Amino acid sequence: MSITNELELAGMKKISEAVAYALKEMKNFAKAGISTKELDDFGGKILENMGARSAPFLTYGFPGYTCISVNNEFCHGIPSEKTILKEGDLINIDVSAELDGFWSDNGASFVIGEDINQHQKLIEASKEILKKAISNIKGGVRISDIGYLMETEAKKKGYKVIKNLTGHGVGRSLHEEPHEIANYRDRFNMQRFKKNSVVAIETFISTTSTIAETLEDGWTMVGNKGGFMAQHEHTIVVTDGKPIILTEMNEIWN
Repeated sequence: MSITNELELAGMKKISEAVAYALKEMKNFAKAGISTKELDDFGGKILENMGARSAPFLTYGFPGYTCISVNNEFCHGIPSEKTILKEGDLINIDVSAELDGFWSDNGASFVIGEDINQHQKLIEASKEILKKAISNIKGGVRISDIGYLMETEAKKKGYKVIKNLTGHGVGRSLHEEPHEIANYRDRFNMQRFKKNSVVAIETFISTTSTIAETLEDGWTMVGNKGGFMAQHEHTIVVTDGKPIILTEMNEIWN
């Protein structure tokens, strides 16, 4: 969507604060010994208390309030009573929701407890790349140039990017124009970021894979060559200068 007045900005701020708060609290609640279903129910309750409704459930009938992916699962992991978190697990939580007709999206990868499996380096790379990408976005900038920046930074750090997962426009629904904000230079994408538009910018930084494939459950995605992936995501408003980071309250950069 494009922000055309103060009411729309206020609506986007309200839903963005809801998803950001839910993500931050879920991150604090996550610990070894609890199931991903328990964690999802906790997040779902926060959204409900704020009057927000789960976006993946509303849009796709997803079997959970949030997407929770663990270790080799890259994204769209289904919360389950059978998946018990362990010390050192790499976990990704993606929280998106709707409130009063406005939609927002954010996500983060982090380690449960002690980093015994050495995932932190990948996580830090993902965070840094997101920060650098967002700081370079303003009206008129080519979407493919931001993709090039993300892939170049990933390569410098010894990582790859997933080519078939992208950021996207958001606001009046979960996925809007621009539909693909890729993590690499897509030379066929001639679109530019537009001032006042709302977009979800997300990283997909991986150790070995470049394509994400869907498992038999129809949702969970893993790497075509295995390995691990870190994702971090903010919903922002594009301006002439520094973007407005609507989901800043999630504190994923702290």
